[in-house]
Amino acid sequence: MRTLIITSFVSVDGVMEAPGGEPGYRNSGWTFNAVEMDEKAFEIKGREQQEAGALLLGRRSYEAFAPVWPSMEEFAEYNAMPRYVVSTTLADEDPRWPATILRSLDDVAELKRTEGGPIIVHGSAELGAALADAGLVDRYHLVVYPLLLGAGKRLFSETDKDLTKLNLVEHAVYSNGVQKQVFDVVR
Repeated sequence: MRTLIITSFVSVDGVMEAPGGEPGYRNSGWTFNAVEMDEKAFEIKGREQQEAGALLLGRRSYEAFAPVWPSMEEFAEYNAMPRYVVSTTLADEDPRWPATILRSLDDVAELKRTEGGPIIVHGSAELGAALADAGLVDRYHLVVYPLLLGAGKRLFSETDKDLTKLNLVEHAVYSNGVQKQVFDVVR
């Protein structure tokens, strides 16, 4: 069984929207504009690329990343690995960044049962929440910024459900107040 990992830049109040500068969000680019840079805080991002066996995205994240990521040298490992997109509406993969289209969370559960390295989920707020609500998430890699952003897409859903216990397996605090928090989901 493959490990499914949600990886996210997130504010203390749980907002994950537009960390890199995407248009349309009032605090767009908050990971670069609001906190002093400390390269050490991004160590986990490089490690994820080396350890991952596949990349899983929701449709909107895929459509945003497909025109950009293929040309980004810092994402060479992601560009070389299998990609999957969960969508009920996407008709075809983007030829610039081919991916296999999965139509349901059941398809994701089937993917988890295959052989291979961890499956990493980037961005994809709605998908990440749905995966968590369905009990498919095994681990969270969070880079938590010392910010309160208020409104915005949240990492976790507001679904009324039983509690999910997490086990903190790795953490660090960096000079700029950013924290790395790695949690395993306790089953």
